[in-house]
Amino acid sequence: MEEIFEEYVTFHVTASDGSDVEMAVVDEFDFEDKHYVVGAVVTDDTIDDEGRYIYESIMDGDDFTVKKIAKEFDYRRIAQAYVDQGKDKLLEETKAKKLSLDGLFSQIQAGNVKELNLIIKADVQGSVEAVKQSLVKLSNEEVAVRVIHGGVGAINESDVSLASASNAIIIGFNIRLDNAAKETADRENVDVRLYRVIYDAIEDVEAAMKGMLEPIYEEKVIAHAEVRQTFRASGVGTIAGSYVLDGKIERGCRARITREGEQIFEGDLSSLKRFKDDVKEVAAGYECGLVFDGFNDLQEEDQIECYKMVEVPR
Repeated sequence: MEEIFEEYVTFHVTASDGSDVEMAVVDEFDFEDKHYVVGAVVTDDTIDDEGRYIYESIMDGDDFTVKKIAKEFDYRRIAQAYVDQGKDKLLEETKAKKLSLDGLFSQIQAGNVKELNLIIKADVQGSVEAVKQSLVKLSNEEVAVRVIHGGVGAINESDVSLASASNAIIIGFNIRLDNAAKETADRENVDVRLYRVIYDAIEDVEAAMKGMLEPIYEEKVIAHAEVRQTFRASGVGTIAGSYVLDGKIERGCRARITREGEQIFEGDLSSLKRFKDDVKEVAAGYECGLVFDGFNDLQEEDQIECYKMVEVPR
């Protein structure tokens, strides 16, 4: 695999045969109070992805020079440190992405989750099945609830390890979390929820799932206005001197413009002014200056309908 190197810092080294080799810095790291760069060979304006080479980096003002690591033992030790740091970084990133009911909404917005994995533990098998059936029924076309494991007894380390590996949330009903499992859950960032009432568990999961659903928006008309005069301004375009008939025009809203009953424009309101001042809103009964994004063909008596998109509560 090769990639264009335009955005990489490059440097030159001398190969064993005496030839000059261009390298691109693809990563860097610190180890034992020294800074190192990871270089890849550049050939014909592309980065060769077959090999990576580590060099000590020495800063000289805004520039840097590289120094070859002479001893093989040192090179292996430094390379292992680089690999270990990469593993630690990956582990931290993985932990940071672990699901929790509290943080579910933000992860959904980031596009990370469309399936909610659960582990259910309870005091008796009947409770396990009751909780499982109640929670699975919350599944819909957009979000699937999957119970990947259910069992009787206290939540243990095995449950937490399974949750960590499968990015699941643990639901406990009328049981406890043993100390070892609690320590592991804290370390692995696994969300464990304990309940006494089934309804409380259902309510919490349902609330979290609402954040998993794609938001639904609807149009809300906020104002109507009429163009009374038009002006031309250099670098701005046509300004519609308008009178707000009802509602309140808000900065950043969208608008439809009609002329003799026919729509001639729909798009963004790019500027809202009162006299020469930019304002956030203009209420009914006041005049204002309106500029529309990419549209200048305005005439007196044009009718303006302003609206915004609002999220519909689920």
